Amino acid sequence: MVVAIFRNFSTARSSLRHIPRQLPPCAADGDLRRPYGDSFPLSEDRKQLESRLVSLLDGRRGLPRLKQVHAHLYRRGLDQCCYVLTKLVRALTELGVPVGSYQRLVFRQVERPNPFLYTALIRGYSAQGPFRESIGLYTSMREEGVGPVSFTFTALLKACGAALDLDLGRQVHAQTMLIGGFCSDLYVGNTLLGMYVSCGDLGSGRKVFDEMLHRDVISWTTLIVAYTKTGDLFDGLPVKDMVAWTAMVTGFAQNAKPREALQFFKRMQDARVETDEVTLSGVISACAQLGAAKFAHWVRDVAEKSGLGPTENVVVGSAMVDMYSKCGNIEDAYMIFKGMKERNVYTYSSMILGFAIHGLAQAAMQLFHEMVETETKPNKVTFIGVLVACSHGGMVDRGKEVFSSMEKRYGVVPDGDHYACMVDILGRAGHLNEALKLTGTMPVKPHGGVWGALLGACRIHRNPDIAQIAANHLFELEPHAIGNYMVLCNIFALAGRWDDVSNVRKLMRGKGLKKNPGCSWFESKKGEIHEFFAGDTKHPRSSEINGVLVDLLERLKGHGYQQILSSVAYDVSENEKKRILMGHSEKLALAFGLLDSSANCPIRIMKNLRICEDCHSFMCGVSHIIGREIIVRDNVRFHHFKGGTCSCGNFW
Repeated sequence: MVVAIFRNFSTARSSLRHIPRQLPPCAADGDLRRPYGDSFPLSEDRKQLESRLVSLLDGRRGLPRLKQVHAHLYRRGLDQCCYVLTKLVRALTELGVPVGSYQRLVFRQVERPNPFLYTALIRGYSAQGPFRESIGLYTSMREEGVGPVSFTFTALLKACGAALDLDLGRQVHAQTMLIGGFCSDLYVGNTLLGMYVSCGDLGSGRKVFDEMLHRDVISWTTLIVAYTKTGDLFDGLPVKDMVAWTAMVTGFAQNAKPREALQFFKRMQDARVETDEVTLSGVISACAQLGAAKFAHWVRDVAEKSGLGPTENVVVGSAMVDMYSKCGNIEDAYMIFKGMKERNVYTYSSMILGFAIHGLAQAAMQLFHEMVETETKPNKVTFIGVLVACSHGGMVDRGKEVFSSMEKRYGVVPDGDHYACMVDILGRAGHLNEALKLTGTMPVKPHGGVWGALLGACRIHRNPDIAQIAANHLFELEPHAIGNYMVLCNIFALAGRWDDVSNVRKLMRGKGLKKNPGCSWFESKKGEIHEFFAGDTKHPRSSEINGVLVDLLERLKGHGYQQILSSVAYDVSENEKKRILMGHSEKLALAFGLLDSSANCPIRIMKNLRICEDCHSFMCGVSHIIGREIIVRDNVRFHHFKGGTCSCGNFW
């Protein structure tokens, strides 16, 4: 196998200027397993001492502490112990100590360094530079008859990639083949792939990928990112096979470019290229991001024709449950779930979270109990879905019970995301002080999600004081996340604290932050996606849209609707606030949806931000006067407006 790969791979050159091709005679006898300075049997005391010193190095607390350990190592006669010295060299390098000084001195005092000590120093030069020193050290290693290990090559290849030295990278690649035994190593293969991609040789990188005996998520991700960044190069490929197409589709989906992913998938289908479950997972993710129901039906049809329908394939089926949930078709999601012959933890977790974000808390809880009865063990994602259901359903006590049972009953240790859910549960229910207290008693440091949940709860319950506390933490953790500043502005505006609003806006201007415009989109009968931004007047049917909105507003006023002016976080006149509210993107999308949809079909709208209180009230009223269901997906959950009420129960 090694010989075959070596012959077929065109990037390995026969002339290697920098690296010796063969081991010297002293290593040719196969004796590469000698202990290199650790030749005497270890007593139990020595083993314990080495273990203790390694533990101290792993728990290092700065250079002075490392020097103390080093001195202790010398006093106890371990100055030739490569095992401990390797740990010392790594610890020094990770602290940023220049490799050419301290670490090199430690290395030179060892009479017979082993491959791991050599590799530790090579990694240091690869990370810090000059990277040519790592090549020189590798050459010395070979001349001394010391055989490399896989991490030796990963360090060298990373150095070549960082220096964009393709020629030297090819020589290191040749070494992995000449020595033998490394071509099948996953880590070496991934680093080889990364080196070629970094150096701009995607063709050679693709050959490495094709010849890898094993691939993992890193292998795929490296190739996907490379193809996504070089779209022009993709178009110029003489042969575009399934792997190349899949890399493009998945790459766009992973980089939040669902439209591009769908476009490439359509081109892939037009080219009659075979589809596998990896390709389908990528395009299904794109459909879920876009919330495009017609694309979702088309992708499902492709999957069925490819013999990878959700009934038979648990990977595709689980992804489709998530897709239909996020497209607003929770009924279709559940039909797929029920029809699957095999279900795993991901299937159940997707369905539970789908029920949760659609406001079907009881259905989510029921499915969780059914899952446990099937002996399918829940994981971290499962519990996020269950806790989200408790939050959106206002089930505080039930949420506390689930949270406390995670580790005790199921062995799942709560992490920051689960604590964020608990803060959300408490905060949405109005228990703001309890939620704040929880942030101070968490066993892990609260991340942005935790403080974001508390800030959102403060907006619901109009508590500017606790909001300020949460926002201060967010400004440190996420200094450029403009959404946090906008939420705080809205909270201060609702409280009439316009000076504080002005101060936050000054802070935003000082950081050069600009508000993300509200954007909503609607899928037309032809499957076209129509986008609307707040105040948008550029749509070809803008005058018709405005006419529909004026008519709806007059009809709603007859039913007692009044615009909620506090939804505008600007200190402007009432008339200006009314004008701003009527230009919100979800209202524009709704009006277009009424113009471009069948009378008996639900109107599905997707929005990039949270729906405001006025638009929520507007949608409720419109659903009553037109007698149709309106489904809105914002950045938090789904809202099903029907007959004048919302599935969230005004709890969002």
